[in-house]
Amino acid sequence: MNTNEPWVNVEQVAKHLGVKRHSIYRWIEDKGFPSHRAGRLLRFKLSEVDQWMRQGRGNVANSDNQVRGKDNI
Repeated sequence: MNTNEPWVNVEQVAKHLGVKRHSIYRWIEDKGFPSHRAGRLLRFKLSEVDQWMRQGRGNVANSDNQVRGKDNI
């Protein structure tokens, strides 16, 4: 991890991944999404987020398939 990498907020992470903020909060609760607390605030490192996604933990595509059905892809 780059020590000069800036901390970002939940809105920036959601935009980076192209998902809604609600998904980020749900992943933190249910799937161990990489986040850090600064008091009441959540902060993120995009390098950690990208690594987590590359490991397939978000399964964004699988979630969409279940909602829309495989024929709609």
